[in-house]
Order: sequence, then structure tokens, then C-alpha cells
Amino acid sequence: MLQNRDGVQKLFRLFGHFSIIFFISTSVLGAATFSEFKKSQTQSFVKYKDDRDNSFSDYLKQQWNSFDIYKGVPLYENPKPRDIIQTNPKKIKSVGPKVGIIIKDVNATKVDRIKIKAVSTFDINFDFYGSTLVFNVPDNIDKAKFYPQNQNGIRNFFDATASSEYEPFIKKIKKITKRMNLNDWGVYLLVIEFSKHIHSNPDNANLLSWFIFNKLGYAVRVGLVQRHIVLMHYSEKIIYSTPSYLFSNKNFYVVSQYAKHSINRVYSYEQNYPDADKPLNLSLKGIPNFEPDIRKKTLTFKEYGKNYEVSFEYNQNLIDFMATYPQADYETFFNAPLDSITYKTVAIALKKHIDGMKMGDAINFVLHFVQKAFKYEVDSDQFSREKVMFANETLYFDKSDCEDRAVLFALLVEKLFGIGAVGVKYSDHMSTAINIPIAGDRVEVGSRALIAADPTYINANIGQSMAKYKNIKPDSFIFIRMD
Repeated sequence: MLQNRDGVQKLFRLFGHFSIIFFISTSVLGAATFSEFKKSQTQSFVKYKDDRDNSFSDYLKQQWNSFDIYKGVPLYENPKPRDIIQTNPKKIKSVGPKVGIIIKDVNATKVDRIKIKAVSTFDINFDFYGSTLVFNVPDNIDKAKFYPQNQNGIRNFFDATASSEYEPFIKKIKKITKRMNLNDWGVYLLVIEFSKHIHSNPDNANLLSWFIFNKLGYAVRVGLVQRHIVLMHYSEKIIYSTPSYLFSNKNFYVVSQYAKHSINRVYSYEQNYPDADKPLNLSLKGIPNFEPDIRKKTLTFKEYGKNYEVSFEYNQNLIDFMATYPQADYETFFNAPLDSITYKTVAIALKKHIDGMKMGDAINFVLHFVQKAFKYEVDSDQFSREKVMFANETLYFDKSDCEDRAVLFALLVEKLFGIGAVGVKYSDHMSTAINIPIAGDRVEVGSRALIAADPTYINANIGQSMAKYKNIKPDSFIFIRMD
């Protein structure tokens, strides 16, 4: 019997007869029956539907290796401050032309609903952010089992699934992806949810997800950790606070372990499934077409002794989707749009207050709205982990910290006024700088000098930085695409 350091047993390679295997089954295979074992061992003799599967199945038989974990990289070098200082309110000199916010006639996102027959006519159904998705279980796909719990068991599962009638549901997943405008993270959640409804056993569900992702062209590996399956996705960009493994100088992330305990060493293989090279891209360039679950919220703040309200609408299904996100890079959050109904209602509410103001006053009003409409709280206290919010989430939650406010302010400045902004990252803080010609503290961004605008420094005006950061060179900048 061959055995690696983590107990991944390469059983049965030396045994060519089922009579010998039956003899050892009581000591090695536990309660498994002979008929179950024989069935698992004969899967490799079935006919594959995809020529790639034959070579990949043979590849899975080769020697696997041990890979050490790379612990997740934190977003900040130093802890963010738990308390934020305030400055005294001071009106700025009115500059610029008068503002007249133009709001395009934008309706709520149209949902391209998937027409289905009665739910009872399908094998499985589940809610996916407001939509009821239904599937028939392909013949024999639910029969695949991770057995025995080692490298051979992974190959057996692959062989059984590859010989099932899997093509229709792969096509349906692609169809749902297009209709719901899902990005890669939406596809990830869809595949994981589907797999869980086919297999209640987590190892079997992970192996089915692995098979589906490969068929969809994603570079996804599986590995063994203490006889259990680990699913690893290739990403070109860092996914922070997430364990990863290096395969051929490419990072594969265990996104299911985001902000969780370490899983240490894994046993796996080096090559991708043929033609499955697509990385997991967490960017959110368009809003998914989720069913609307429209709710309302009103934010309040005080400006120069006067109380203001900003009421808006939001889609709870979108908020629930965003809550699942792992820690992508800052560009993902700064460049994600607001959904149309939220932007329109926020813009209408702000328009009532700023139309007729000069440009400097109007931008300052929006800056003070972001500074004072939310309580400050660091993510470790609010979520017990680091979590950068999308602009939708910052509006939704009552509390936020520096980068969340920077994301929201940068988006509002660009959408309302057509003014470019950049995120300005320090070792323990995130601010913004905007491209307007007024006097004030400046931030050197390449060959340009932009005006400081800190959405966390309460009562500060545009052109006013916290004293701590005035003479510090930022660690980096987050550039934002202009529509």
C-alpha cells in the first residue's frame, strides 16, 4: 500500500482482482459494500461523450503532488483607526458654474424572466436571488460518488459524471448566465447552489462543481485535504484574505475559505482540464438581472444647522448577492455601478438640494452627505472581517468605514457632475482626490495634481486633508473608468 504524508492512500493500484480487494475491504473500505466498490471501479470503462475526458481521466491517474498554502494577503498594512477625528464646519468660497443635475429617464432594471413550466415537473428547484430556477437531474449524474476517499475516488467521480447526460444542464447554465447577466461570481454561486441540490454530501457537491466549471472553461482544480475535497479557482488578481496555492506560478484560490481558518497543505495535480484556462474574474461591470425586491430607505444628516433627508429605493436581492462577495481588489468596488433604480432615486433626492448651487458648493454638499449620513465603524467590528462595500451596500448599511465611503463618493461625483476621481490609499486609510480647478490640499497623481476630498473626515471640505496624511505619499491609487 502506498501512502503520502497526508494519508491520501493510493489503494488498489497493486491489486488486479476483485477477490483480493474483497478480502481487504473490511479493513480499508469500512462499511462500503462489494457491489458499491465494484461499480465505482468500473466507471472508467464507460464511453466518454467528450474526447477531452478520456485524456484527462488518464492524467488524473498520474502521481499527484503536495502543495503548501499561501496565506491570504491583507488589504491594509496597518489597522484602520477605530475613531475618526472631526473638524469644525466652515463654508467654502462658492466657485464654478451653477449646477443643474440631469437625470436620464432610467427605469428599474428589466428582468428577463426565465419562463418555466410548473415547478413540480422538474427534479429540483431553488431560489436564486428572487428567481426560482428549475432543473431536471441528468441521467446518472447523481449516481457519481467520491469513493474511495482518495485520488482514485476523484477519478471515479469524474468518469461517472463524464459519462452522464450532462450536456443539457451545461447549456441551461449558460442560458441562465446570459439572461440574468451574471458575472463570474454570479456563475460561481449558481454552480455551487446547483451542485448542492444534486449532492447533499459536500465532497460530492464540490466534485460536481469542479466538473461543471471545467466544462464552462474555467481553470479550476480540486485537491485533497485530510480525505476531503477542496475546490480551487485561478484568479489573475489577488483575492485578499483567502488561502491560495501556486500551480505553475499561478494562484488558485479556495474562495469558499475566504476570511476563514487555514486549510494548510493540499494534494493535487499540475495541469488544467483541456481548454479550461479562464480565470475567475470578480469585476462587476454590469448589474445582474435579479428579480426586484424593492425597498425604501431614508438617510439623514445635518449641514450648517439644517437637517436634510435623502430617500432612495434599492433591490434587496442585489444587496444579498453583494454580501456574498470575497475580498476582491479595490478596482472591482470602485468601478462597479449603482443599479439604475438606486442611482435614479438617490440622484433625484440630491438634486432637490443642490440644483442652483455653484459647482464647488454642490460637490461639497455631496461630500458632507457621505461623511455624515452614516456612522463610522471598522469592518472588524461590524462584520468580524475586512469587507469593502459596493456603493449599493454603503447606502444600505447604517455603518461604514473609509474605503466604503470613498467608493460611494467617487461614484456620485462621476455620475452627478461628470468629474473624474481616484481612490487614494494609505497604509491605514482610504480617501479620494478629484479633478477640479480650485485651491486646497493637493494629491500628486502621476503628472497631475488633484484636489483632496476625504469622505471620512467629518465636516472637511473639498481641498482639506487630515493633518496626518497631508505630507505622506500615498501607497497607491485606484483609477476609475469614466462612463
